[in-house]
Amino acid sequence: MASLVPYDRYNRMARSMWPFDLFDELVPSRLDAQAGFKMDVEDAGDSYVVTAELPGVDRDQIDIELNEGRLSISVEKTETEEHKAKNFLHKETCEWSATRGVYLKDASTAGLSAKLVDGMLSVTVPKQDEKANVTKIAID
Repeated sequence: MASLVPYDRYNRMARSMWPFDLFDELVPSRLDAQAGFKMDVEDAGDSYVVTAELPGVDRDQIDIELNEGRLSISVEKTETEEHKAKNFLHKETCEWSATRGVYLKDASTAGLSAKLVDGMLSVTVPKQDEKANVTKIAID
């Protein structure tokens, strides 16, 4: 047991021998490039319930839109003037924007509701009766 090295110490030691550190700093990591958020879509019978994890995001930074059955949730997280005035030595929070969408074929535009509680956005989209898009044409 005395010869075991904790993983984080091994990882730091291996990173110090990695010859491409400068290259890694130039190329953004996959997480930085995505800057997205997790979203779930639930069929609740007479409606859809779409939940999105948005920790640290305020109501005024979220835009929700339903356009011809496509529900879009857009977030633009920006820093406040208070944070910009501070002199950070290390900062992992940043400004980011992301848009996620889902197509809900039988979504109704009436009765939509949304609420944001503790970083969880919940959007309820009622369903409407599907209209038949097929029209029979008689041949003369």
